[in-house]
Amino acid sequence: MIEIFALSVIQGITEFLPISSSSHLILMSEFLNFTTKDISIDISLHIGSFVAVVSYFNKEIINFYENKILFFKVLIASLPVMIIGFFLVESNYIEKIRSLEIIAWTTLIFGILLYISDKFKLENNIKNLNYKSIIFIGLLQIFSLVPGVSRSGIAITAARFLKFKRVDAAKISFLISIPILGAVSLFGLKNIIWSGSAMFTQLNLIAIFLSFLFSLITIKFFLSFINKFSLNLFILYRILLGFFLLALYYL
Repeated sequence: MIEIFALSVIQGITEFLPISSSSHLILMSEFLNFTTKDISIDISLHIGSFVAVVSYFNKEIINFYENKILFFKVLIASLPVMIIGFFLVESNYIEKIRSLEIIAWTTLIFGILLYISDKFKLENNIKNLNYKSIIFIGLLQIFSLVPGVSRSGIAITAARFLKFKRVDAAKISFLISIPILGAVSLFGLKNIIWSGSAMFTQLNLIAIFLSFLFSLITIKFFLSFINKFSLNLFILYRILLGFFLLALYYL
């Protein structure tokens, strides 16, 4: 139960912050020797985050007809990472890039890129999101399949390079997460059902609820935070963590 709580906290907080949820889940499981590695728990955590982001943007989703162009653009942006991710998972190559060395370098390098992008002038808002911009953001999302890059981090980095305001860059990242998390959840559920080797239990429901709760809190906090401050706090964290992991691996 303690492990479920810890994993839910990590998933809920890191999924929507530019610090990489996958790397933190990997690192926590490895360093703390977690025994809970059931695929159904991992799927439950993603379902919780999916429900949270859908709940937060429920008005935009309910008003789908008015926002259909925006959601079509969001769908376009999510396709590259879903397609490439599917082939990586099916070929099992995804497991080959989940090493401490890769996480260390990606955490550091993409943290520096986030710093550079955050220095661009604030000019564009979400209404200026054209197809050229969304395709650029979508293609860069492919990097998020590598642990340590961060799906939200690379989306915000791409949007900031395109001179989107911080809050709008974060909203773009959150909206893109809806189809991605939805696809991950459905794909995972399909595998569970087809395998017949796993089933949803009370622990899965607890994982979904806790992940939902911490994800929702994080979304609200992050949008409020970057409306007043820069991304320097998250950048500093990434750089320090990157150097720490590099020292841990090479020394």
